[in-house]
Amino acid sequence: MESILEDLYARRVTPEQANELLKDGFLQVDDLARIDFLRTKRCSVPEIVIAEGKGHKQLLSISKKTLERFGRVIISRISGQQAKNLLTDLRSKIKDLSRKYSVVPYKDANALVLRSKGYRIHPTGGVVGIITAGTSDIPVALEAQMILREHGIKVLTAFDVGVAGLHRLAPVIKKWQKEDIDVFVVAAGREGTLPALVAGLVDSPVIGVPVSTGYGFGGKGEAALKSMLQSCAPLLVVNIDAGIVAGACALQISNKMHKNRDFQRKALR
Repeated sequence: MESILEDLYARRVTPEQANELLKDGFLQVDDLARIDFLRTKRCSVPEIVIAEGKGHKQLLSISKKTLERFGRVIISRISGQQAKNLLTDLRSKIKDLSRKYSVVPYKDANALVLRSKGYRIHPTGGVVGIITAGTSDIPVALEAQMILREHGIKVLTAFDVGVAGLHRLAPVIKKWQKEDIDVFVVAAGREGTLPALVAGLVDSPVIGVPVSTGYGFGGKGEAALKSMLQSCAPLLVVNIDAGIVAGACALQISNKMHKNRDFQRKALR
């Protein structure tokens, strides 16, 4: 609502357009999409534009409208060629793109973020630990990291500490015991053992992310998913390769814990 009123005051929208936005709660992009701009207020997580499955014109139109209206657009599952084509056309359609907006490539996470120069990410005080079993699991884990960093969460990472060399995990857990970690995100492929192991060692929620790095019988993340669902330790599990979902869940948990800490501090004054 606040952003709509700001747009109305700045005459970027007419009173009739503002009324429609307030009534419907979404931004219409041609006949392609309806951007749910109230999602951040409602769920702490904004609408994220997934590039996978979209044609170039669709991606361009949705990204441009979202960026111009809200000052930031987060694009996931975008290939290098898609990103190159998108930026080329955005520069031709938005005058002084580089002066008005910052381009933040998260290449290893296959993501791209554009923000207005005045856009500010405010630290929340939240801390999330992200762990991967192997190096091949990193891209999915970095999707979660991208979402968290774009929302002011401090992220600690430890990669390639899987159960094939269990001695690699112990120093990480010991070191992180000194940190006030709200939630862990643990990505693992093949047999997917690591998230359950971590869940049995820490007193914070653990989100397991099965990754499609395995092959053969039970490959493509299926064995990892089944293993995590059978965990004896308390473990939350998302779908195969769902790094974005894991990051969004971790964001919600961290934000809720931060609000509770603030409430407790105020109550003790």
